[in-house]
This record gives sequence, structure tokens and C-alpha cells, in this order.
Amino acid sequence: MSKTIFQILFFACFGMSAEIFFVAFSNLISNTPFCNEPLFSLTGKTYVWMFPIYASIPFLFRFIYSKISKYPILLRLFIYAFIIFCVEFLSGFLLKQITGKCPWEYATGYHVCGFIQLEFTPFWMFFAFIIEYLYLFIEKLFEGKG
Repeated sequence: MSKTIFQILFFACFGMSAEIFFVAFSNLISNTPFCNEPLFSLTGKTYVWMFPIYASIPFLFRFIYSKISKYPILLRLFIYAFIIFCVEFLSGFLLKQITGKCPWEYATGYHVCGFIQLEFTPFWMFFAFIIEYLYLFIEKLFEGKG
């Protein structure tokens, strides 16, 4: 399997899995049951639309990391979070135009047009930290293998 195909599949599955865990634990912490399931069932969800969005990580990351790798980690994490918000906003906007609804429309808290939730900044920074580590790890794994 080529490195690019592996990265696409890996990051799409990793992103969707992380989202399911995040939703499940967020609902537990906020005491918000999901689909009438008991809180401790830790029921989470994602959207099929997220597969191509998370699958774009290797392409975006390859380009972005080469430009910002020399910056300190905290600055990189803020840049990643900003880019994630841009992708989330653009994806949400396009989905709303195409389907008539954005699957993750935010209605409470600090949000921008319902497409991005600003309170999620630290979580997106943590997610980006893990993505950077995993991306570099996979690069090393495939080093010299074409």
C-alpha cells in the first residue's frame, strides 16, 4: 500500500474515531444523553461527511508543516487550530449549500455562523498536536519505502 493511501485511510478513520470519543465524553461531562441512551453508555457519533474531510489531513498537513515546522509548538498549534476552523467553516458552509443543512450546526456558546465553535480551540489544538506526531511517525515508517 502506498504511503499516501495509508495516510488517507488512517487519518480519516482516526479523525472519525476521535470525534466519536469526543462526543461521547462531552455528553457525559455535560450530562447530555444522546439518543435516549444512558449517559454511561458513552454513545458518540460522527457523520459520513467527515470521512473526506479527515482524509484531507495528509494533503493539508504536508503543505502546512513544511511552512511552519520551524515555529515553536504553541504557535504551530494555534496555526493548526485556525486552519481547522477554516476547513470546518468551509465544509459546513458547502454542506449547507449542497444539502440544505450543516450536520454540526452550533447554536449555543461562541460560534461563527453555527459552523465553528470557538470554545473547541483547546481541543482542536490537542487534536492537531496528536496529528502532527502521527504524521511525522508515519513519515518515518515509510522512509525509504517510496
